[in-house]
Amino acid sequence: MKKLGILIITFLLVASIFVSGCASNKENVSENGTGSEETTAITELNIGYQPSTHQIAYMTAAEKGWWKSDLAPYGITKINEYQFPTGAPEMQAMLAGDLDVAYVGAAPVITALSQGLDAKIVAPVQINGSSLVLRNEYKYESPQDLKGLTIATYPTGTIQDTLLRNWLQKNGLDPEKDVKILGMTSGDAITAISAKQVDAVFLPHPSPTVIEKEGNGRIIVQSGEMEANHACCVLVVSGKLIKEHPEIVEQIVKTHIKATEYNKEHMDEAAKIFANKTTEDLDTVKDSLKEWDGAWITDPALIEDSAVNYSKVQYELGYIPKSLTKEEIFDTSFYEKATSEK
Repeated sequence: MKKLGILIITFLLVASIFVSGCASNKENVSENGTGSEETTAITELNIGYQPSTHQIAYMTAAEKGWWKSDLAPYGITKINEYQFPTGAPEMQAMLAGDLDVAYVGAAPVITALSQGLDAKIVAPVQINGSSLVLRNEYKYESPQDLKGLTIATYPTGTIQDTLLRNWLQKNGLDPEKDVKILGMTSGDAITAISAKQVDAVFLPHPSPTVIEKEGNGRIIVQSGEMEANHACCVLVVSGKLIKEHPEIVEQIVKTHIKATEYNKEHMDEAAKIFANKTTEDLDTVKDSLKEWDGAWITDPALIEDSAVNYSKVQYELGYIPKSLTKEEIFDTSFYEKATSEK
């Protein structure tokens, strides 16, 4: 009897494992029926951003508590915020799987996608909005006046680096031989031009206005003059979140649209939110938003061609092995759903 009891218990344990395993496999079967992907509930989101006026939409949604309140119905109880100095390290973090969502320049996204990043741009954040600032002692009448100078900008593969090099080439200057380009963060570049260690900087706002107010240079070219209505910052979401939680991605896009529209209608408040978030002088932020040529937008159609063009430029510069298509860069379905429900 003792042996029989052991056999019965063993049988029941094996049966329970089998049934449990079947139930688990049934729940984890992916759309292609292979069971290779497991959909799990999530309670936290990791979001990356940069401290420029380009990305105030993220800051406003955070300040207003919209990320938490809008995503709570989908089980999200915590938003983990990560700040990056430029897009290059932000995309490295996303490649490592440390970010679910990123406010970042379109160009670093293209570089990362070429390196194997599983993600898509789901909405734009803004266009234009960077400026080339030259030290006051130099004259400027045409791009040729920059020959022989040292220019600080964001690191290789960023929006500013890609735009600057392409613009120089279009104007007959070799970015490798005719000028010296140094990759820096905004803070380091502001320090470098004030110390006369570089002759010019090409940075997103509000940094150009900061330099002007400190008397260390003047804006000579806006980024929209280099390429009209060019894509700049975008909203990127990981492929895992897109595949496993499309309802969360749609809400992220909705919240982004809400914050963008709010900022456009409340510019002074947007400036204050940015100043409080970054400790930047409020008057400087307001002046920057008057001075820049940027615009906050949410419709992907406005930047698709520009982003694809970045891909071609990065290929020509030798940054990526091949150009990417619009389909490889974008997933506009969430924007379309978000706006169709208005």
